[in-house]
Amino acid sequence: MAHAHPHGWIDLGVRVILDDQGRVEALRQRWRMDPFYSLVILEELEAAEGDASMEARLDQLGTEIRDNLAPRHYFTELTHAGQQVALGEVSEYTVMERGGRVEFSFLLPLEAPLALEGEVMRYQVFDPSYYLEVVHEAGDDETPLEEALVVVGSDLACTTSIEPADPDPAKVAEAAMLDYDDQAEPGLGRYFAETGEVACDG
Repeated sequence: MAHAHPHGWIDLGVRVILDDQGRVEALRQRWRMDPFYSLVILEELEAAEGDASMEARLDQLGTEIRDNLAPRHYFTELTHAGQQVALGEVSEYTVMERGGRVEFSFLLPLEAPLALEGEVMRYQVFDPSYYLEVVHEAGDDETPLEEALVVVGSDLACTTSIEPADPDPAKVAEAAMLDYDDQAEPGLGRYFAETGEVACDG
């Protein structure tokens, strides 16, 4: 039986962190794995050899996730005024089990603080292979929650929005044609990614 991509889902929460000058300095992201994917991960950790505690195994998993994501820029693309923004390296991260779901949280710094200067900053978080679909945390009506994207750290008046993906029907058909073991073309996940937008006065 054929299985359409994606094979797992991540509920995303983003806190845009401003410094005392109102510049963006980091994105704190929270990824909540879907219940089934979480169950598979937890069962694998429990079955692993050795006498390490579950907490220690989750810590090790966090290091593996961070190391796997680093060459892929942590699945994150950030632009400002139409220009790509350079990202730094993640050194602060944690993995925990909460309510039966695996949650990976990390602080993604910008390479240099970014003054928005009235221009919109946009980001997308996506798995290029579209093996995992990343969507902002949403309510029962599938509308993103207010807390899925917030700005913290400054008194600046900021507005946020989350724009839904609008993939070309051809890309939807391409994703649906993939069997479970197929490898998607690099970048397919971009077409299914939501876009977070942040604008601040000043």
